[in-house]
Amino acid sequence: MYQEYMKQIPIPSLHASAIPFTTWQGLAQSLKWLYKQPLHYLTNTVLKQWDKSRIGTNNEHLPLDAIIHPRKAEATIWLMEEVHRLTSSHHHLAKLWLSDPMHHAFVDPIIPQI
Repeated sequence: MYQEYMKQIPIPSLHASAIPFTTWQGLAQSLKWLYKQPLHYLTNTVLKQWDKSRIGTNNEHLPLDAIIHPRKAEATIWLMEEVHRLTSSHHHLAKLWLSDPMHHAFVDPIIPQI
């Protein structure tokens, strides 16, 4: 059900002006608020991993938008989101959720438009 609903949500085609951000997860929060859309569980988990991967780098103290242009970063998230929405198997998601008791922390609420 989750995957089928996520497939129905269109990826935004019009993008706002550049959004300042310090982390991938911070940018994701801004996009969710700005476009009033959830992001896929897999997108949220990848963004968390990307933020963790910066720890210990020479530039970890810099805001991410000083390293990656905000529009490029936003486009990257929406491209990844499109892949996850359109090509992820509900069987794969079920396996991941069974192995991760905290999966609900990365599943955005989805409220269908009525």
